[in-house]
Amino acid sequence: MYACSTYRHRYRSLTPRRPRNHNLEEQAQALYKSWFVDFELFKDGPFVDSELGLIPQGWQVKNLLEISQIFDSKRKPLSGKERDQMSKVYPYYGATSIMDYVDNYIFDGIYLLMGEDGSVMTEEGYPFLQYVTGKFWPNNHAHVLQGDNGFSTEMLHCALLRKVIKSSVTGAVQAKISQANMKKILFSCPPSVELKAFDYQLQTIYCLKRNIEAQNADLALLRDSMLPMLMSGQMTY
Repeated sequence: MYACSTYRHRYRSLTPRRPRNHNLEEQAQALYKSWFVDFELFKDGPFVDSELGLIPQGWQVKNLLEISQIFDSKRKPLSGKERDQMSKVYPYYGATSIMDYVDNYIFDGIYLLMGEDGSVMTEEGYPFLQYVTGKFWPNNHAHVLQGDNGFSTEMLHCALLRKVIKSSVTGAVQAKISQANMKKILFSCPPSVELKAFDYQLQTIYCLKRNIEAQNADLALLRDSMLPMLMSGQMTY
């Protein structure tokens, strides 16, 4: 009984911690909402009418293509047979999640993946998004994006997380968000000074989020390598 209890304790101590990162995501979304949806810092100034309703004077309405770069042309799908012959090193992403691991990568950096066809939105109408860092290979069912024109990739992530996209989805049999329909996804955008001030706060949150995810990955790797040895008796407490 003691040995099993010890193993469980060690296993829990090496298990990645998710709640803190979830709290960070909520903080980032709350910050975005206060600035870009509720306009809490700008309520004392004049407002003007726009396609999105009233927005602070000096702000603009821009579509998704105007605040992002799209790297879809670099994607290359791999068949299951091709992947089966590869070493499992780098994540291979689909529209909503990691599908497999492969022995090479196309992208290296911070990107936002947005479901293009098949699974493109949640039941609430929000897009399926994956905030991805490091080396990876996407298939052709997810748009590959980075922020542009003053919008960081982190700002793009926050802007899309709670954006209802139903009107931009087409396809009776298989749902799809084309690049052309991305023009229908609109956002309120402040002048560059306010944009930079907001992004400065946001980067602090996302930097901590990335650090936690890196620690989680290290813990998971350590756990997966140690647990078989603990259970077999090759390693003792």
